[in-house]
Amino acid sequence: MIYPGGTPTQPEIIAVALSKLEIKPTDVFVDVGCGSGSVSIAAARSAKHVYAIDSRDEAVLAASGNIKECGINNVTVLKGDAVSLLSDLDIDCAFLGGSQNIEKVLEILLEKTGRFVVSAVRIETVALALGIIKKNNRFKELLQIQLSRGNELAGGTMFKPENPVFLIVGGA
Repeated sequence: MIYPGGTPTQPEIIAVALSKLEIKPTDVFVDVGCGSGSVSIAAARSAKHVYAIDSRDEAVLAASGNIKECGINNVTVLKGDAVSLLSDLDIDCAFLGGSQNIEKVLEILLEKTGRFVVSAVRIETVALALGIIKKNNRFKELLQIQLSRGNELAGGTMFKPENPVFLIVGGA
């Protein structure tokens, strides 16, 4: 990724999230809160079409630039409020990486799709999303993923932990 401005999701998190979605070649996938576009780019390898949505100018520019740089042509980047944009889309599965309007976004995803993953770093977001998903009997799995990366230290290697990420898997 060469275009800054969107927050990239770690590749290991993307791999786990997309494996839980089991994207098919006929699926239309939506990436809500697309940030740098890293999830959209990875999903585009498996999905028929991807909609990358973000409300922030810098994220839309970053995602658009990164998608173009990768030569991917089955992703449409949309700028705006996810609640408004999702209403007009037919989707099969989704990744929710942002917490803006999460209650309304989840309400739409619960109605429109059978498979989705919510990614969160704040425990309050986890609690809110988990409550909504469980209330609607769509809860499948909750994962907490903690990554540590090796770094040079005095001629040796030490592990430096990264912030844990929570994935909430919802399905029909």
